[in-house]
Amino acid sequence: AVSRLRGETGSPVTITIFRESFKAPKEFTIVRAIIKVRSVVHKLYKKDIGYIKIRSFSKNTSLDLDKALGELEKKGISKLILDLRNNPGGLLNQAVEVTDRFLNRENLIVYTKGRSDEQNMRFTSHDKVAGVSYPLIILVNSGSASASEIVAGALQDLNRAIILGTPTFGKGSVQTIIPLSDGSALRLTTARYYTPSGRVIQENGIEPDIIIERKLPKELEGDDEKEKEPEEKTRLRRFLREKDLKKHLKGKSSIGDVVKEENEEESQVEKEEAEEASINEDLVKDNQLQHAVSLLSGWEVMKKVFKNLQVPIPEPDSRISMH
Repeated sequence: AVSRLRGETGSPVTITIFRESFKAPKEFTIVRAIIKVRSVVHKLYKKDIGYIKIRSFSKNTSLDLDKALGELEKKGISKLILDLRNNPGGLLNQAVEVTDRFLNRENLIVYTKGRSDEQNMRFTSHDKVAGVSYPLIILVNSGSASASEIVAGALQDLNRAIILGTPTFGKGSVQTIIPLSDGSALRLTTARYYTPSGRVIQENGIEPDIIIERKLPKELEGDDEKEKEPEEKTRLRRFLREKDLKKHLKGKSSIGDVVKEENEEESQVEKEEAEEASINEDLVKDNQLQHAVSLLSGWEVMKKVFKNLQVPIPEPDSRISMH
């Protein structure tokens, strides 16, 4: 299938797609192109709330994150939402680097335990003066896997971020490729990833501090689901998690228990109006993002209340479920 899809840039290719909402397969003609996907995108909400989405952990993700943070900080952000939903993972070193950006002291980020001592590794953050210290909420769902779970799990364990959304996929195994004499290779699971507190990621995933199921806005529900199902609704169907797969690796118990280019002639006012409309549309369609923005909007008020009461702000130990 892949070989048939590949071809000269600019040439058309017809594909046949069948979905649950289709009565019969449908053909779509697309044009071949070199697709450059940005792993990091960012926006500004409510004047001081930054939003960064990491789509995957590729070789330049940490550098792209630095650029996004720099641009948002120039706009005066004091709070941040990090969106790891539907991020399948990627490079371990980039997960460690991204986590490190939000920590000021040397802390354990993730470690592995395997079949031999060679498989036992520890990854830590750097002790530094300047680091991202403002309030942080991380959005996750069952499409968040592997490197995404390392980031979310570490920042949750270290009480550096509030995790909001639904439980993650649960992909926390280390695989080693062993070459064989006939030229083939054997992919062998040799270790598991653990969060700083000793929670095993494999099969279990990361449980959010605040559990909020993603809901579709009414306008996307559709009048006749059998005849037509909105693309957004299809995309939001519940993902399979690692533990749902047949013969999956058991997790064991935890230790210790293409963006559209803006028209150059568009005026600044029109740009701002378009940005505001886009932001409002995001919030209408995304109830999880709505909750994150609401929590951060009231952050300073909560701090004042708890300070006046002279009691510490409670740590997110207990899981809150909101539907």
